[in-house]
Amino acid sequence: MKNPKQEKENPTKSAERKTMENPKPKLENANESPEMGGMNALAASYNERIRPLLDAIDRLRQLKITQEGIQLPTIVVVGDQSSGKSSVLESLAGISLPRGQGICTRVPLVMSLQNDPSSTSPTLQLNYADKTVATSEASIASAINEATVEIAGDNKGISGTPITLVVKKKGVPDLTLVDLPGITRVPVHGQPKNIYEQIANIITEYIKPKESIILNVLSATVDFPTCESICMSQIVDETGERTLAVVTKVDKAPESLLEKVTVDDVKIGLGYVCVRNRIGDETYEDARVAEAELFESHPLLSTIDKSMVGIPVLAQRLTDIQATIIARCLPDTAKKINDMLSQNIDVLNKMPRNLSTIADALTKFIQILKRVRDSLEKLIVRGEFDEFPDDQKFHGTARVAEMLHKYSKILPSTCPVDDGSLFLMEEVCVLEKAKGIHLPNFLPRSIFLTLLRKKVESIAHMPRDFIMEVLEYLESLVINIPTHHSDNYPQIYYRGTRAVHNFIGNMRNHSRQYIQVMIEMELVADYTSSPDYMKTYSGLMVDQGKLVPQIENNYSSPINLEGFGEVNVEHLRPHKEVVDQAFDMRVRLLAYWKSIILRLVDGVPLHALYSMKCLVDKLELVLVEEIVGPQMAGIEIMMEESPAMTAKRERLHKSIDLLKKSKEVVAGVMDRVTIGRKVMV
Repeated sequence: MKNPKQEKENPTKSAERKTMENPKPKLENANESPEMGGMNALAASYNERIRPLLDAIDRLRQLKITQEGIQLPTIVVVGDQSSGKSSVLESLAGISLPRGQGICTRVPLVMSLQNDPSSTSPTLQLNYADKTVATSEASIASAINEATVEIAGDNKGISGTPITLVVKKKGVPDLTLVDLPGITRVPVHGQPKNIYEQIANIITEYIKPKESIILNVLSATVDFPTCESICMSQIVDETGERTLAVVTKVDKAPESLLEKVTVDDVKIGLGYVCVRNRIGDETYEDARVAEAELFESHPLLSTIDKSMVGIPVLAQRLTDIQATIIARCLPDTAKKINDMLSQNIDVLNKMPRNLSTIADALTKFIQILKRVRDSLEKLIVRGEFDEFPDDQKFHGTARVAEMLHKYSKILPSTCPVDDGSLFLMEEVCVLEKAKGIHLPNFLPRSIFLTLLRKKVESIAHMPRDFIMEVLEYLESLVINIPTHHSDNYPQIYYRGTRAVHNFIGNMRNHSRQYIQVMIEMELVADYTSSPDYMKTYSGLMVDQGKLVPQIENNYSSPINLEGFGEVNVEHLRPHKEVVDQAFDMRVRLLAYWKSIILRLVDGVPLHALYSMKCLVDKLELVLVEEIVGPQMAGIEIMMEESPAMTAKRERLHKSIDLLKKSKEVVAGVMDRVTIGRKVMV
């Protein structure tokens, strides 16, 4: 029964899959042309009709576009230990790679095959550890071993640092193949205990990009579902659309091989190719002849379709598959290049330009000062937040208003009394302590001031705390604003920050003195011209006459007094001589307290607003004096670019240049992508 998703598959993608699974053979009979095998195997399968696309990818590799994080189509060879991975590469490229027991490939070997029409003999070189080593076909194996030892050590450990082998040959198509360490679960002597995890991490890094073609090498002698390489590739390529399986050692286990490669229990989307690798000292030409004879005459192997056997067929398949992947990925690669180019240009444009003269530096400094002043005036004077609409910490007037609301709430609206004290007993105690020879019912002003001072001192910390909280917030805000506008010039950051700290420090000292004077004025004098004082006093005194009769008649029930509610007065009987004076003092304190609170509620916030305005007006001059200085020292500092900034600028210039060249390369072949797809279908 058909899968509905398969029925709705995109026609273009379906055609690509068909091409990748069953490429049109370019040779009438690959196995009958051994002279096309060996070192020229890839050349035999090269399709001139897709050459422009392959050349474009080759050019991008030469430009090292991968350093920008943009992946390119790459053939990644994976397989369990001793599955024959390196032998497959040898057969494809005609180059002898290191062999031996255990893990032969201990670091990723990136084999870059490049066509060099003018070459009369192959040119080989190794690139690793920031150096280039020229070598030859005869010594390439030992050269790779030496490079491996230098990178991964002389034991049996592995490393993720790659070695790049560049092979330039006449007639060889441009392909990149990566041979990775073989998968092993059991560490042997000299290997770390987590050897499996190390190898798995390296393999995943290479096969995870969707641009990678997974060449999964399987030995015919094992059950495919049990292979570790199959499990790993299925994790990143669940449908197998990027995976091609190569079956080696077919001569050792020909039984049921046909069923294995046709039933496909392990989801190999790009199909299977069965090969016979070179044995012993065979030449590559001899190996191809032997391979052709094996698949032609063996009673079991000869039953496998000829489009699924032989190194030449594998070479043909890889070339066609890579071309299809290139055609599919190139539009996305072009988009990534354009996006990264735009991003890097934007970053470079936002970097400060080099200031070559004092005049340039001074002009830039003045521009920064103007932006700082405009921002501060908006945020803490006019209450405009368009520069930072979503960051509430920059909404200056709103934050100060919240602090003022909290301050006005904690100031007691009525005159505070001692906790737990009985009605009028606080005043009675003060009066008895101040006994003297004077007229009856005379209330000395000093007694009132003594009690008033005690009340004022109990709240003196509140206005100080409020103004310090406001200044602390303003300090953080003022430091952030210049930093926001001058972050491209870190040379002046420390001078500017120091200037702000010093300026706000002076404001703190001034505000402390101002608040202290306000409190001291309340302590030394009792004055108000507000008519509310006498109005409140008179209104509260109307019930004074109820107190003494209530006390003399020994009434135990509470008495209701205007402004005080129900109060008990039994405790006042021993002090009835001073009750009227005590009540009078309490009423005066309550009436006068409103004036004190009004002055503190209005005066302190007014001082805060005045300080905010002074901050905006004077900070500009403070910054000029601190940063510029009498000898223009701060301006000269702006002309000195930090090493980190210089390195970043150079890195961006190089990246932009590389991306522009890459963009030109891709633009030159984008019109061929559709043509290439049609040709391959």
